[in-house]
Amino acid sequence: MKIWFDVLTPKQVMFFSPAVSLLREKGHQVLCTSRQYREAVELARLKGFAMEIVGRHGGADRYEKLLASSERTLELAKVVGRFGPDAAVTFSSPEGARVAYGLGVRHVGFNDSPHSEPVARLTVPLMSRLLCPWVIPYSAWTRYGIARKNITRYRALDPAAWLKRMPAGETTRERKKVLVRLEESKASYIADKGLASLPLVDAAINEFSKLADVLVLCRYHDQIEEAKKRYEGKAQVAEDVFDGAMLIKGASLFVGAGGTMSAEAALLGVPTISIAPVRFYVDDYLVRTGLVARARDAKSLVRTGKKMLSDEKFGKNLRKKAARLLASMEDPTQVMISAITKH
Repeated sequence: MKIWFDVLTPKQVMFFSPAVSLLREKGHQVLCTSRQYREAVELARLKGFAMEIVGRHGGADRYEKLLASSERTLELAKVVGRFGPDAAVTFSSPEGARVAYGLGVRHVGFNDSPHSEPVARLTVPLMSRLLCPWVIPYSAWTRYGIARKNITRYRALDPAAWLKRMPAGETTRERKKVLVRLEESKASYIADKGLASLPLVDAAINEFSKLADVLVLCRYHDQIEEAKKRYEGKAQVAEDVFDGAMLIKGASLFVGAGGTMSAEAALLGVPTISIAPVRFYVDDYLVRTGLVARARDAKSLVRTGKKMLSDEKFGKNLRKKAARLLASMEDPTQVMISAITKH
């Protein structure tokens, strides 16, 4: 088979790379495309994951998003048309969905974020099959126009695809380290609504910097520059892209304004506080399991974080619970390969 993957984010680099390797080992021809997007391109380079760059990220502005997407769709149609795939695989790429549909290619799509309505509306109705974690109800997707019979749910959260392949072993911590992950501020579901978690990030860094080394993980170049000015003398701001899972594994506390890295931290047994500006199913599930705490104001964030940093017994029990949960999950990669190669 000839299989095309459109890989747009750092999560997708981690999520798709095991399947790409296994499919190539089985003799399939695989094309991986991406776009100019700092974290995805640099992480792919770090992981040795080859991608053909087509187009760019449109930023936060609606007009720029439309322009970048339109230009990329045209460029992608030419590249993919020449490749002639039997199947397209995306994590809800609007351009990928449009090109696959236009070329009449079977589209195996993934999504764990029905709260991101703009992306879902542009992709879910065009998918031949949608795959997602079991914690998301069918109704979250059928409202976008896909039939329930075309939805496959796997009993795992997406990070299980790479965490199950992560080398085992304890990480030694000479000094407590707190990781703070900023929000995806240019995503349409955040930018359009003017949502922000900045007051909570400020509180986390101001308080936790007194107790531990704090590292701020940004998504965009402008976020990096703003964070360096704002938190000078209190926190280090990462300017390079890291293997997130390995970085998280050595943390004493993770404070996340997004989804993927919070889920990674939770499944690795790292004490995790979610300050995401929107509610979503995966986050809700992890809160119910006790692997994630949710903070809606600075006071509760600081109180919870200080307790997590000081309670060693809590941390030990959390790691055991997370290990059991991760072990119980199925491998999304095997589900993915089955869906792709199924005729």
